Amino acid sequence: MSILIKPIITEKATTNSELNNCFTFQVKTKANKVEIKKAVEAAYGVSVEKVRTINVRPDRSTKFTKTGVQHGKTNAVKKAIVQLAEGEVIDLYTNM
Repeated sequence: MSILIKPIITEKATTNSELNNCFTFQVKTKANKVEIKKAVEAAYGVSVEKVRTINVRPDRSTKFTKTGVQHGKTNAVKKAIVQLAEGEVIDLYTNM
């Protein structure tokens, strides 16, 4: 399987890609910066200058129901912000 799971397309990520040429991806939690750089360069054919990673902790929730207290949590996610070289661009909106 690929290290890149999906691109993150939010208002903040889109603004960052337009102004700073940085694109955000959700990646596997065990991936390191070197693997992420190679995966982006292979998948999109661009040159990567810098990779920054973020580990997002799981959110925990408690619900009080008729059957008792229900505990739950979301999955932990790792994000990678990839800065491309000057003049390079990734078009995330076209179908491949």
